[in-house]
Amino acid sequence: MGTTMTQSKEMIATRVAYGKTLLELGKENPNVVVLDADLSGSTQTKFFAKEFPDRFFNMGIAEQNMIGVAAGLATTGKIPFASSFAMFACGRAWEFVRNSVCHNQLNVKICATHAGLTVGEDGASHQIVEDIAIMRAIPHMTVIVPADATEAKLATKAIAEFHGPVYMRLGRSNVPVLFDEKEYEFKIGKAHVIKPGIDVSIFAYGVMVSRALWAQELLQAEGISAEVINVSTIKPLDIDTILESIHRTGCAVTCEEHNIHGGLGDAIASVLTENHSIPMKRIGVMDQFGQSGKSDELLIHYGLTKEKIAEAAREVIRRKNMS
Repeated sequence: MGTTMTQSKEMIATRVAYGKTLLELGKENPNVVVLDADLSGSTQTKFFAKEFPDRFFNMGIAEQNMIGVAAGLATTGKIPFASSFAMFACGRAWEFVRNSVCHNQLNVKICATHAGLTVGEDGASHQIVEDIAIMRAIPHMTVIVPADATEAKLATKAIAEFHGPVYMRLGRSNVPVLFDEKEYEFKIGKAHVIKPGIDVSIFAYGVMVSRALWAQELLQAEGISAEVINVSTIKPLDIDTILESIHRTGCAVTCEEHNIHGGLGDAIASVLTENHSIPMKRIGVMDQFGQSGKSDELLIHYGLTKEKIAEAAREVIRRKNMS
């Protein structure tokens, strides 16, 4: 049942895969246009900008205007990809995203990089841990977070073909390449069981998928069979896959590089509240802002580690066995 994993030790940032895939899309589809808020080196839209200068628009440090222009381009049949740091693409530009893009159901792809704590040294002002909550609350918005470079590439291609508003969250730091591009299938709205198990379900997205897999190895050494599910589409949520996993295991852990409020944990808790009463534990940033530091050290500081995930898994299994 599990998804094929690659044995590669390669580390690639999802933003890099996004930038290179944009270049491919530009060659394949003349309607693809790209907008950036003066950060094309950081967001990796620089590859597209160099190859297709007439279809690239540097909007300057004016994220609201960037989203507004992207909405206008979408009304002409173009497929605009708008990129900036996640803090500004969905934070500063939120009202334009809501009213210009989503209210009109326009075909705009907001691909925001440098999300979460792993922005690292840029500090709290740039480390958005609220973006999933902000974007999943807007009607008509699809929310996607790739787990690795392979999924980022496939997701970028998929959202170019999908008609409607999309928010895709991308990271600054290098992350392990988990999936084999020749065998992995990405589909919007579909979660993937990447490690089958029977004792506990571990749901994760983005950088936390690799941590969940490491926790699975820790638990396996103790004789605990953990099922790891990559929930790369946060909205629409793959309720069927989530409930099928819960039926197998009877307890759940969610883990995300995001505020404990409003993210995947709350989304899955809502599903479970309406369908099952089971032990569940959420791993996330405990309603705090980030701070400056190395990305891996920040994940440790905020408890987003394989050890904490394994500890949460043991706790929900104990609660399940007591009920």
